[in-house]
Amino acid sequence: MTRELTAEELQKRLAEIEKREPEVPTPEDLDAMAEADAEDPAGTVTLEEYRNQREYSGRLMLRIPKELHRELAEAAKANGVSLNQYALYKLAR
Repeated sequence: MTRELTAEELQKRLAEIEKREPEVPTPEDLDAMAEADAEDPAGTVTLEEYRNQREYSGRLMLRIPKELHRELAEAAKANGVSLNQYALYKLAR
């Protein structure tokens, strides 16, 4: 569990960070940055485009009241099918 830092704790941590020496990129870091800069932007997609391209897994997690869960489970059993099959049948109607 996390907690909010007090203003004093935050100031102390920021002061510690400011005291540190700046990091110097390694040759590998510089190579990776150069490679990223050289990438063809035509092959990239925006976040919105990515969201529209994603595939749906076919899974849906749903929270329902316990009583409804019990009723659905009993109805599925009475119909000789799994709860998943029964819920799919009900959703498709």
